[in-house]
Amino acid sequence: MEKFSRYQQGVIKNYYRNREGIAIQRVQELVTELYLAEGKKRKKIWEQLRPHLISIGLTEKQVEHLEKEDKPEMVANLIKEKI
Repeated sequence: MEKFSRYQQGVIKNYYRNREGIAIQRVQELVTELYLAEGKKRKKIWEQLRPHLISIGLTEKQVEHLEKEDKPEMVANLIKEKI
């Protein structure tokens, strides 16, 4: 951390301190996009959504189930419970 200025160190620490909140916000944004997407775009959004769902505490199996069901409502309800 000595390579970074004090300000940069503070920014880095804040990022890691708020990482779960950032992941939840990104999941919410992607779920909104998922509601509107169709076809290949929808598949791409699921690929983007996968790591964020894992980072907020879901298991790989749970994420696979959500993706298989392909229902944004299920993801939205799950996020509502996490908040």
